Amino acid sequence: MAKITVHPSFEIGEISNRLFSAFLEPIGTMVNGFMYNPKHPTADEQGFRGDVINALKATGLPAVRLPGGNFVSAWQWKDSIGPKSERKVHLDPAWYQYIPNDVGHDEYLQWAEKINTEPLYTINMGTGTMQDAMDLVEYTNFEGGSYWSDLRKKNGHEAPYKVKMYYLGNEMDGHWQLGSWEGNPDGYGFRCQETSKAIKWIDASIETGVCGSSAIFMDHYPTWDEKVLDQCYDTVDYLSIHHYHSAPPSDVKALLGGSLYYEDFINQEAAMIDFVAAKHRSPKKVMISFDEYGCMMRENSPLNPGWGRYNMARSHFRFNPERPYILHDPDKMKHFMFPGREILHMLSFISVQLAFLRHADRVKIGCMTGGLGALCASDHDNVWKTASHYAYMQMLKYAKGTSMRTAVESDTYDMPGYAIDDTSQYTGKEGVNYIDSASAWDKKNNTLTVFAINRNENESYGLNVDIKGFEGYTNVEHFETFCTDEELDKVSSVDNQEMFVPKKNTTGEFKDGVYSVSVKPLSWNMFVFQK
Repeated sequence: MAKITVHPSFEIGEISNRLFSAFLEPIGTMVNGFMYNPKHPTADEQGFRGDVINALKATGLPAVRLPGGNFVSAWQWKDSIGPKSERKVHLDPAWYQYIPNDVGHDEYLQWAEKINTEPLYTINMGTGTMQDAMDLVEYTNFEGGSYWSDLRKKNGHEAPYKVKMYYLGNEMDGHWQLGSWEGNPDGYGFRCQETSKAIKWIDASIETGVCGSSAIFMDHYPTWDEKVLDQCYDTVDYLSIHHYHSAPPSDVKALLGGSLYYEDFINQEAAMIDFVAAKHRSPKKVMISFDEYGCMMRENSPLNPGWGRYNMARSHFRFNPERPYILHDPDKMKHFMFPGREILHMLSFISVQLAFLRHADRVKIGCMTGGLGALCASDHDNVWKTASHYAYMQMLKYAKGTSMRTAVESDTYDMPGYAIDDTSQYTGKEGVNYIDSASAWDKKNNTLTVFAINRNENESYGLNVDIKGFEGYTNVEHFETFCTDEELDKVSSVDNQEMFVPKKNTTGEFKDGVYSVSVKPLSWNMFVFQK
């Protein structure tokens, strides 16, 4: 028997509206095909796919970080505005592709307007200059009467876009980043101090995020982060961090236990931020933006002895003279979703979102890489809903208000340490709960929602959800998503998008403030209590 306990006296923090957002970068068909295809039957006057716009608009997705990504460290935004016939075509060395700028600065922001989401904009801090950043904010946010703001009006957008959040570069500590600041964290931090100051003098309402380490595997982590933040603590609002968790093939326990490594990262960065705040004698609290994240299973690769333990930068620093540059034709898109094992993909990213929810006092932005595809799977012709869509929608709808401390008692398992490659090397974890949980108290609507995953592949668990402290609250609904062993490899399609619709479990019993039920193996569960 497992137990989850939630009590109204133990609050973690307010849940930010941006916590369950997504990430967009022109890699492959993410922009050219999924977002933009002027030949698609539903394409609007700008070439955007109407079916994708309508599907995403219906989700209420709060925010999207754009336009990248590694791509942005060489993107020249000024060459992407104005008449398309006059825009310059550039090479994107990050992803070996041509950038025709059919989708430019204005189009990215106007697409965000069409799907009714907030754009979180990434500034080029690789090859870009501080003046470029100032011009960008003037063009984007200033009312009018200046060269760049009037040029925006001339280009067809009378009102300022009023972009609130600007990231000061992307993964600037990595060798793989053009204009990398890996060897000069103080220099990058000082550049961010001056750039953040300058663009806030243009628009005092904006927020800025500075890059922390690209992953916990960097040789220089967390010293690099500390040196950067020490230079710009007084002018920035967020520390931007990324992580992609990898597990060995078929190791479900390692995949679903990966959220523990995310929590390690968050705890370490929060401690580092507070240390720098103390050095600055500052009452200000810089928050965390986890604006790229993902989980996957992948084959082990050969290691390189003598390179040390964590060598993410060196393992990415390579040249490929035979790799051609590609011009992606948006009309040749095949698919944009996560293929195969939909349940495992859904459980893995939800487990990370639960970790964010448990740290809602510090993590205020979360942008899922592939979040757009999770919400709106698509191919050349159609869009549809996968297992990930339904779970994501439950988080968007119910993970609101205040994050509550959620105590879990359950059987446990151990995860031995493993190395996927030189980049991804994980120390082991002992005593991992089979039941993973977080909760949200929406006081305004008198709703308490408890979320739970059963990480066990084979066994159901009797589960008691104890909310005795919430006087007057009763169980309203229990939704569950699961599949049998035979269904594990099944995938949804445009003709079968009801496969993973969450089902109502009516077998549970609510008595004296405790809800008792059995949760199935590899299942996602949501318990909604209403006063």
